[in-house]
Amino acid sequence: MTELPLIGEAVAVAAEPRLAGAKIGVVTFPGTLDDRDASRAVRLAGGTPVELWHGDSDLGDVDAVILPGGFSYGDYLRAGAIARFAPLMSKIIDAANSDAKLPVLGICNGFQLLTESHLLPGSMIKNDHLKFICRDQVLRVENNSTYWTGDYAAGQEITVPLKNQDGQYIADEKTLDALEAEGRVVFRYVGFNPNGSRRDIAGISNAAGNVVGLMPHPEHAVEVGFGPESLDGIGGSDTEGLGLFTSVLNKIVGGDK
Repeated sequence: MTELPLIGEAVAVAAEPRLAGAKIGVVTFPGTLDDRDASRAVRLAGGTPVELWHGDSDLGDVDAVILPGGFSYGDYLRAGAIARFAPLMSKIIDAANSDAKLPVLGICNGFQLLTESHLLPGSMIKNDHLKFICRDQVLRVENNSTYWTGDYAAGQEITVPLKNQDGQYIADEKTLDALEAEGRVVFRYVGFNPNGSRRDIAGISNAAGNVVGLMPHPEHAVEVGFGPESLDGIGGSDTEGLGLFTSVLNKIVGGDK
């Protein structure tokens, strides 16, 4: 019988020592909930998380940035609309659009923030059923050539937790057609559309593939025994979110960003 690790016990991860040199900034806004979870995911993947505050004016020497989930500024006005004007966001926008193509991942509220800052197209509105939803969600990896999905196989299905009330992704038909044609739909809901998102879209990227946003939470599926349940209750789907974090680390350390 496989023993599950105790809460707080160090979890062994098959991470290469060379990845520890990659620094991933994790931004905290007022109302952010999942910054520590994102930092833990980076650490479990083998990288070094760096705490960043929304009021900072300098990104430092980080190699990538994660905008974690939560309710930045209480989601007053619109989800992510106020956080978009945080001082650090201007630095992130410039770095993501620069020749260096800083990798940026937005998760849930972070995805909403990426659309508000126009790093990604479209917008987020309330779920079509107008209720908060929390469930394990199957996703299909539609594009494995982004900075954040290189460790997955194209078409691979993974299960990660989903929790949102403003998770319905919308865009006009021209934008949706362009996303499909350019291969910029990165994740798609499988089996059940939990929020009414157009064309079952769960995550998208920019044209360069360095900026990715998704509504479900991969950082909650990174260690055995503490993620979505697999058929045998051990392993499997409860670590299937880890690939986003190992993907960007391998991209950075590979020196081909």
